[in-house]
This record gives sequence, C-alpha cells and structure tokens, in this order.
Amino acid sequence: MRKIKAAIVQQPTAVLNLKEGVARATSYIRQAGSEGATLIAFPETWLTGYPAWVFGMAGWDDAEARRWYGKFLEECPTAIDPELQPIRDAAREAGAVVSLGLNERSQESSGTVFNSIMLIDANGETLNVHRKLTPTHTEKNVWAPGDASGLRVVETHVGRVGGLVCWEHWQPLSRQALHSQYEQLHVASWPDMPDSHGIASRHYAFEGRCFVAASAQYLTVDDMPAELVDAYRTGLGPARAPDGILLRGGSGFVHPDGSWIEEPVLDEGKIIYAELDLAETDRFKHDLDVAGHYSRPDIFKLTVDRTPREMVRWVDSSDNERFDY
Repeated sequence: MRKIKAAIVQQPTAVLNLKEGVARATSYIRQAGSEGATLIAFPETWLTGYPAWVFGMAGWDDAEARRWYGKFLEECPTAIDPELQPIRDAAREAGAVVSLGLNERSQESSGTVFNSIMLIDANGETLNVHRKLTPTHTEKNVWAPGDASGLRVVETHVGRVGGLVCWEHWQPLSRQALHSQYEQLHVASWPDMPDSHGIASRHYAFEGRCFVAASAQYLTVDDMPAELVDAYRTGLGPARAPDGILLRGGSGFVHPDGSWIEEPVLDEGKIIYAELDLAETDRFKHDLDVAGHYSRPDIFKLTVDRTPREMVRWVDSSDNERFDY
C-alpha cells in the first residue's frame, strides 16, 4: 500500500457547451496533475452541467422546454464520443485516474440521456461507465435509469476505485455491491452538498472503510445562460444560496473512520487536494468489514445482474441458413 494525492475539481463547468467543458476539464486535469494528484474527481454531471432547469420546465407540451432539451441533447456526448479524447489525453499526460461526471447520451442519434460516471485510467483508457440506477424524483424528466453493467470497482494504479451518484448512496444494496468489491477510493458524486449529502458521504466511508472524495458542483448565475436562470432556481427548490450562486459546492475528503480529512469548501471555485494513505483502508477493517467478517452470507444473499440492458435485441439468420417458403 502507498500514499496518493487526490483532487476534487470544484470549478464551474460550461453549461450546455460540450466543447468548452472539455477544454476546461482538460485544463483542470493538467493543473491537478502538475500539483501531483494521481486521482482527480469531478462532480455529478459536471460535463455540460447539472440540468436543474429541466425541473423548472416540467409543464406538458412546452415548446420552450422542448427547444432547450434539443440543445441539451446536442451537447451530451456518448461514452465513445471522439470529442472526449482531449480529456483522455490529459489523464494520460497527467498520469492520473480521472472520475468524470457527465450527461451521457446513450447513442449518437438517441433521445435518451444517462447520469453517468466515466472512469478513465492513467493511460487514457476508459475503464468503466456507471449509469445512475434510479433517477431521483423530478430527475426522471431528463435521465433514464441505468443498468448494473457499470456497478463496478476497478483496479487502477492508484488503488481500487468505484463511485455512486447522489442518492444512490441511500440505496443499501448498491452500497453493499461496491463494498463487496473492496473499494479503497470512492467518488461520491453530488450536484451540491447540503448536510444530508455530507452525512451520506461520511457514512459511506465509515461503512465501507474506504476514502471518499465527496464532489459537488460550484455554479454561479454568470455560468448559466440568462434565459435559464429562473427555471434553474425553480428546479433547485426552496434552498437558497447566496446571491449570484446557484450551486454552492461543498466538496471534501472523508477518512475511512467517517471524519472529514478536508472539510467541505463552500461558495468558491477551486481544486481541493488531500493526501490519502491507502493502508488505512485495511487497518480500519479490524473491527468492521461489511463484506467479510462482519457479514452473514449464510442468511443474507445479494445477487447483482450485470447484463447490459438493450431496448431491442436483434436476431438475424446466419448466411448459410436456408428457408422454404
């Protein structure tokens, strides 16, 4: 085991602008890499932005909402979109594992979008794409439910890395699925960090005996198209941020004992760093290992179906098959 330096990018994204968002991500990865970070985490749907404006345009047959959703689709990349290559290249140049929250279009011409975490290795290879299993409440207006094909912890050169999106941290079986794969480094991906999200991040670290990078977005009205500000505020609900701020951030790092290593940073854009000693993830399993000596597999069973879900399954005849009509 060894110590690593990790980073959370709590900097505004370019809302509904994929090209500019990729350029910013590339710059932040290079900056964090130059500071020695070998794990770099971005918040939930950082690339193209958390679309709270959709929740504020939830009326039926709304032409304005339809226009903005079309713009949203145009700016959502697929997981294999060549426009993401600069981010992969930046990860390779920095020698860092990158966890990127993004709005992922299922296919180039599809109208379906997932709330996803893409994990990129230090060689620029995409290791995993996890799609949020169940969009929360009004999020169902914009994201489709994902499958479990990406519910994985991946071995990387910095350690075993996994991640969940937002309220997935309150799905006990999703947590247990990742705990059973013995994460050392977990990215808890959030749009913001009210007390409840901080509690969930700390609980996850304590329960899984792993480090948690609790990553949340910082976003101001100046980062948002002016026509969407009112709808965005409506979509965020009654919680009030300081004037001029839409999402307050609140990112920080949690120790396997559930305590903050780096306290949540609010109301400013910055890259947050922490030194993590991976040996601690073993030491703290001395008294609690929920996937090992503190489990009861003789009385509890958990089965996870990782089969990728497809809307249509095509069955074609082989070339040498003959039919009589």
